[in-house]
Amino acid sequence: MSGKEPSFADRMQTAAKAKQAQLDKMRATALANAAQSAARQTARVDTAEARQIRTAERKNAKRVAAEHRAALRAAEKAGLARAAAEEEARKEAESIAQGVADAALKKDQKAARDSKYAARKARQK
Repeated sequence: MSGKEPSFADRMQTAAKAKQAQLDKMRATALANAAQSAARQTARVDTAEARQIRTAERKNAKRVAAEHRAALRAAEKAGLARAAAEEEARKEAESIAQGVADAALKKDQKAARDSKYAARKARQK
């Protein structure tokens, strides 16, 4: 019977060898995982840096676009102000021209009245 069943010492030795084999296997996978973990960490850092760069580029692009829109609005306001000033100057010039024309018309009408009056006076004498 003793040949068929291992002794207590044999079982302990077999258990110790199995434990050692598991530890060796765990250490090997831990080293592999450590290398993979380092690679994953490097990839995460690279991704985070790329994300920060893209975010900064987006913010810069938005800022540039906002500045461009502000410049366009300012140019449009300046154009509207210039057009309003030109319209005001045109209206003022028309008003002055109308005043001059009215004065000339009144002068002509007065001259016509005066000539009629003078002609009537001349006929009465």
